[in-house]
Amino acid sequence: MSDQEEFEVEAIGVEVNVQPIELYKVLKIANVVSGGGEAKHVIGEGYVGVNGELEQRKRRKMYDGDVIEFNEEYYVVICDTPVGELPEIEEKPQPAQIEPEYSAPKTKKAKKKKQKPDQPTTVDPESGRRSINFF
Repeated sequence: MSDQEEFEVEAIGVEVNVQPIELYKVLKIANVVSGGGEAKHVIGEGYVGVNGELEQRKRRKMYDGDVIEFNEEYYVVICDTPVGELPEIEEKPQPAQIEPEYSAPKTKKAKKKKQKPDQPTTVDPESGRRSINFF
């Protein structure tokens, strides 16, 4: 008898658009956890198995055909794009920027501080701080 036994199970397909993809992201895409934090927690606690082995690496790279076991259900990663290739994204044509014929030179003007009328300020001799004026 061999060490590796094959089992036939029904697995839910999880379609991803890029590979490799991190394990916690696959759990989020499969909608078996409510968020990334929960996904990382269940992986770290040892509730997730990958390809028949317990997995505790949250960022384990998943590829097409990898099987994930979580909560007595099986999920298989499905991806049509080759490894390392990003999906094609249509680039939107950007509107041409028209430069104005004449633009006035921009100058920085120094802002002058408004001077408050001379008010006597009292300084505490021990701390060296001035008193606060509320009005």
